[in-house]
Amino acid sequence: MTEQSATLKIGDKSVDLAVKSGTIGPDVIDIGALYKNTASFTYDPGFTSTASCESKITYIDGDAGVLLHRGYPIEQLAEHGDFLEVCYLLLYGELPTAAQKKDFDYRVTHHTMVHEQMSRFFTGFRRDAHPMAVMCGCVGALSAFYHDSTDITDPHQRMVASLRMIAKMPTLAAMAYKYHVGQPFVYPKNDLDYASNFLRMCFAVPCEEYVVNPVLSRAMDRIFILHADHEQNASTSTVRLAGSSGANPFACIAAGIACLWGPAHGGANEAALNMLTEIGTVDRIPEYIARAKDKNDPFRLMGFGHRVYKNYDPRAKIMQKTTHEVLGELGVKDDPLLEVAMELERIALTDEYFIEKKLYPNIDFYSGITLKALGFPTTMFTVLFALARTVGWIAQWNEMIEDPEQRIGRPRQLYVGEPQRDYVPVSKR
Repeated sequence: MTEQSATLKIGDKSVDLAVKSGTIGPDVIDIGALYKNTASFTYDPGFTSTASCESKITYIDGDAGVLLHRGYPIEQLAEHGDFLEVCYLLLYGELPTAAQKKDFDYRVTHHTMVHEQMSRFFTGFRRDAHPMAVMCGCVGALSAFYHDSTDITDPHQRMVASLRMIAKMPTLAAMAYKYHVGQPFVYPKNDLDYASNFLRMCFAVPCEEYVVNPVLSRAMDRIFILHADHEQNASTSTVRLAGSSGANPFACIAAGIACLWGPAHGGANEAALNMLTEIGTVDRIPEYIARAKDKNDPFRLMGFGHRVYKNYDPRAKIMQKTTHEVLGELGVKDDPLLEVAMELERIALTDEYFIEKKLYPNIDFYSGITLKALGFPTTMFTVLFALARTVGWIAQWNEMIEDPEQRIGRPRQLYVGEPQRDYVPVSKR
């Protein structure tokens, strides 16, 4: 990493700030000593111009529509790899050899069962509880069941906790779904791959055999890959911030799940599907396009544009292909939601308003349709996102723990409240 310098002038005082360059991407100005040297803070709501850490895990170029995990393009990983291979890559920095992959797959597979008392834990929730509320509670509760992997200073315990979370998240997610629909829990099977095991735990019932469709399993696996990590987004930043205090990894992931639940983050695919359902048919699209362009209308097209990507989301291209594969396998030829989606996509890629504002379809635009076709209710969409993102959260958390520059997160503020004033007794107010 090379260093340059920048000069900041505040009044008659000048201060030199180091400029750091990464392997790729924009330079950053190191303002760590800014307050010490100038008695001033920076002001950056949403941290849109602030790098909170160094990282070797994921790189995004939003203008070019590029997403790399440890240097590998997401398109190549989704096309040629599987989810557990991507998990290994995110955790350890390199793609596994055949022997390493076999060992990693075995260790994850043989950690998929959860403590039997967890099944009783679920009965404490109301039957109509949102599955994300259940996931927040259950994942946080893991720290009460696995005391032998909460010492964050022990690299072995961190590794065990990482594997446990990746392995048990599908089981907990499937249990949340089964509880939600009133069906009995289905235990994992060690002879199935990660995605197939999850689908079986969700959709099998004790009264008949369930055979996993390989096309649907592959689609599920690809969805997991596409959601595995996405740099320093809101939920990942939440995990890092919680972890900076020394909190145990299960609590940190629970915090990430809580953040992901927000409709502006993990709930976007559910919102996109609800929008397509509201539009209903292709002939109603012009009405909604006009509303989207009207600044005085609160309606917004969900599933278009992205906080980072100012180009076509590379994940959306893969998700579009996956959507067609799933609908084709299930024999869905005249899906009205897909027809609406395709026409909206065509308009977004040709209409000058969308092009000028760079409102390209994002991954949420297609994933909602695909998950619905797979049989999941909209309430489960964000749960599946959390399942997939767990490995990214864990990789980022591990990186933060090992970072020698890591400090407890403590953003500052621009105070605009009342200045100091004296207390007045209640009788004189």
